[in-house]
Amino acid sequence: MATWGFLTNHALVLLHLAQHQGSTIRDISRSVGLTERAVISIIRALEEEDIVSKHREGRNNVYDVNLPAVMKHLREQTEPFTLEEIASQTAALAKALRESEEK
Repeated sequence: MATWGFLTNHALVLLHLAQHQGSTIRDISRSVGLTERAVISIIRALEEEDIVSKHREGRNNVYDVNLPAVMKHLREQTEPFTLEEIASQTAALAKALRESEEK
């Protein structure tokens, strides 16, 4: 049976890049559960949107996340929730889950 999650593959890759700038494509692939080809495609799409940029350090690529571009992209979407609303609701859900586990 296929698994699902709350975040898109693009969001998973973006979050990984924000936390682990020096990761290789293989590292990212293993961490987020996607093929290397899928990760490369996602990173290229993020680069085209100026959300991610890369530069070389030695033999490796280092990825930088452009937070203003992320926020601009979020504002341009017609999503019903803001980033703050998503964070707030996620925190409330986590609190409710913790409280239910304590009972």
